[in-house]
Amino acid sequence: MTTRKKEAADQRQLELRASDILDPNNQIGVKLRSLYAAAQGEAIPDRFLDLLEKLDHAEMMASAKMAE
Repeated sequence: MTTRKKEAADQRQLELRASDILDPNNQIGVKLRSLYAAAQGEAIPDRFLDLLEKLDHAEMMASAKMAE
């Protein structure tokens, strides 16, 4: 790629980035991704894990009754 074509491509890339920064939808998306990444890194509370275990147990009991 010639130098001029590369510079033109780089300029278009910068213009796209500038318009993305100013776009409110893009800003919302960036913030939502950041929030999701932070929540994804948190540990699952023990109380919630206990509730999931109880649900699994109840589902197994219900399916065992249906099989009878």
